[in-house]
Parts: sequence; C-alpha cells; structure tokens
Amino acid sequence: MTVEKPAAGVRTFGGLNILGHLASLGAHPAAVAYSMTTLGAGMMNSIFSFYYVKLFLNKYKISEGAFHQSQVVYMVWNAVNDPLFGYLQDNSHVPCCSQRRLSILYGAPFYAIAFLLAWFPWREYAPGDWMSGVHLMVALCAFDGMLTFVLLAQCALFAEISGHHQSRLRLIKYNQVASLIGSSSVLFCSLHSQNMDDFPSFQGFTVLVAVLACGCMIYTGLHSESRFDTKGSAQRSNYQGSGQSTLSFSLVTSMTLQILTNRDFQLFVLMNFFQVFMVAFCNNFTMIFAEHLIPPNVLPSLAKSFMYGAGFICPQLVVLSSQSLLHSLGYYKIILLTFYVEAGMAAVMLVLGPHHYYILAFFLTANMVLVQAAFSLFNLPLADIIDSDLQRHKRSSPLSSMVFGTNALFTKPAQSLAPMLVVSILNQFGYENLKDAGRDANPSDLEALHTTMFYLVCVVPMCIAALQVFAWKPFSIRSSHTVDTMYIDG
Repeated sequence: MTVEKPAAGVRTFGGLNILGHLASLGAHPAAVAYSMTTLGAGMMNSIFSFYYVKLFLNKYKISEGAFHQSQVVYMVWNAVNDPLFGYLQDNSHVPCCSQRRLSILYGAPFYAIAFLLAWFPWREYAPGDWMSGVHLMVALCAFDGMLTFVLLAQCALFAEISGHHQSRLRLIKYNQVASLIGSSSVLFCSLHSQNMDDFPSFQGFTVLVAVLACGCMIYTGLHSESRFDTKGSAQRSNYQGSGQSTLSFSLVTSMTLQILTNRDFQLFVLMNFFQVFMVAFCNNFTMIFAEHLIPPNVLPSLAKSFMYGAGFICPQLVVLSSQSLLHSLGYYKIILLTFYVEAGMAAVMLVLGPHHYYILAFFLTANMVLVQAAFSLFNLPLADIIDSDLQRHKRSSPLSSMVFGTNALFTKPAQSLAPMLVVSILNQFGYENLKDAGRDANPSDLEALHTTMFYLVCVVPMCIAALQVFAWKPFSIRSSHTVDTMYIDG
C-alpha cells in the first residue's frame, strides 16, 4: 500500500496530517489555518475593546487627566509600532520576524499575556490613584504591541496566500466565520459576569479566553504558509550577497515614499481613519450609552447582554450573507453603501428623539453592526493596493507588512482620539460625578448628560459617514472582483 507524503508546506502534528483531514471534510486548509488567528484574536480583542474603558473609568476610577495621559502615550506607541514592525517583518533576517507564520507562532503567548494585564488591578485603587493611570498605560501599550506584531503578520498572509480575488473572498468567508465565533466572547462574558458586575467571574473568563486564543494562534503558526517565504529568503540573500543592507535608512525611506504617493492609498487611509474612529466609538461607549439612555425597566440587563453580543456577532453574519454581492458588485460599492445607510439611520434617530427606547436600542446595535461589517472588508482594498504597488514598482515580493503598517501609522491614532474626545465631552456635563450617582443625581444634571449622550449617538455617525463618502468616492480600484488574478501565484 502506498503512503502519500503530505504536500509541501503541510505540517503533521502528533503524527496526524490535520489539514488533510480538514480538506477531506470539505474545508480549505490554508483558509482554516489563516482564520484560526482571527478566532483567537477576535475573542481577546472584542472583550478588550468593549470593557477596558468602562473598567478603568467606573471600577478603577481613573482620573480624567490620567486617562488622557495614558491615551496620548498609547496613541504615539500605537502609531509608531505598526510601521516599525511592518518594516522589520518585511526586511528582517531573523526567521521569527521575516516568516509570517513564525511571527504568529512565537507572538501568540505574549499576546495572550498582554491581554490579561488590564483585568487584574495592581493594588486596591482609590479614586484618582496615579497607579491606575500607569496600569492603563502599560496595559494599552503591551496589548497593542503584541496585537500589532501578530496581526500584521496575519494581514500580510492575507495578501500573500493567493493573488486570486476568489481565493481572497474565500479567506474573507472563513475569516468571518472565525470572527463570528470569536466575537461571541462578549456575549458569553456579559452573561457569565452579569455585564462585569461579578468581577471575579469576569477575571476567570478572561483567563479562559486567553488560553483558548493562544492555542488558536499557535495552530496558525504551525500550519500557515506564505507564497513568498522562499522568495523573500532568496531576495534577502541576494541583498546580502551584493553587500547591500536591507535595513538601510535610504531604502526604507524610498519604499515608504512609494507607498505614500499612491493616490488610492491616500484615499483609503483617510477613509479608514474615520472608520477606526467609529469602531472605537462604538466598542468603547455603546455599553455606557445604553445603560444611561435606556431605562432598566424597558430593557433589563439580560436583554442588554444579548444586544451587546449582537453588536459583535451580527457583523460577521452580514459579511457572510453578502458573499454573492461581493462577487457581483465588489467591495467598493458595498462599503460606499454602508456609509449612506449609517448617515441615514443617524438622521432618522435624531429626528425621532431619545424617548423611543426600542428604536434607540435597535439603532445602537445596527450602527455597531454596520461599522464592524464594513471594517471587516478593508483587507480587500489594502490587498489590491499591495498588488498595485507590486506591479507598479516591479518588486520581486510584495511589501505587505509595510503597507499595512504605514496605513496603521495614520489610522491607529483614531483609537485613542475617540475615547479621549468622548470622555472629555461627557465630563463637561458631569459624567465623572454622575456615573455612579443613579437615582440620587440631580435630575436636571442627569438630563443634560443624557441629552449630550443622545446627540453624540446620532451626530457623530452622521458626520463621520458624510466625511467617509467624500474620501471614498474617488478611490479608483473598483473592478478587482471582475479580474481572475492580479499576479501569478508562485
């Protein structure tokens, strides 16, 4: 009996050809391996982005000054680490940086540990304790640093696994299934911890999530492949053989300028900046807005838990159900359409007013779903920009990590700007003093705060969507869904 060897690039684990078994079940091995990192990261990122602002403001009682200082440091680090890691991953001689799967494999345990830093206080914090500010700063920078290192490698894999548009759509499909499962962590966390009221249960749940997420990303590190791993190695050897340093300042400056002068890249970055702002706005404040604007007798805690879970789960369902539209219309028109719908819904909600509680609950959830769903498609235009850069400058391998990293340099600051601006506005209307006052608060002060929250809920999405339409309309790569491949797989 003939025993077939695993195909090149397919690893065996514990004597089993795992990917072969998955393929026999109808799964696509490369897409499964790629999406496991999305599953792990989705579990951690959803919980982190949804809970950290409320945790530090309401439980750790961080002062507004310390909150802003931490966000400023985070904003700078958040912007700098993406192009830094991107350049290292595209040009490093060290395998754990230069090979995408190894970056994920070795980065996964540190990513999981960084995720846990926020949920365990360093001591019993008094209101305004300076230590809570240091804690937030360290937690944000450590988590984002490891998130960047691992997910930049995964983003690069997206562009490098295949150049075929249909293959990329398959990756999007598998990715959304993984994201659907991963984002459900918010729902289960809310139910298990009673919306974080049972804090020890919340902490235990985060430890479980960290362990599961680490295992998922290690699976990607063991089983994923980039088509350019061998090409990249050969290219680096050629550079070394010719005596040229791939890490020279002139080279990185030249490549960065080539990326920055791409008109489509400029338009995408502008549009993406506002999208990142909206994602942070929805993730960080939907829970706070819902608790203040929707009375508990109208929507009890359990119903709100399902509402928060739907905000993370439904975006993946929307993307999965729109596969045929992505094939026929392409991502350009679909993304543009979401901006129009977001602006329209916000305008209708503003006209209706804050006392239509069920409509407001639907709007908060639907807006979060649309923002997250559109954001899930953004790897497609970035992959097309990478392909365009590859062809325009006749490169032997794509600058995938550098393009993703340079994009993040300009868009990641929005993750800090959103909470800083919103917290500043809310505190102008007494949120810092009223957040725990409940029924004992002065009714007129509470009404002013709730009115401000309602206007933020409606006006911010409406204005941001209008700016995004202005930025996205001139984008010129609109027909990649009609082209079989941008370059030949090899």
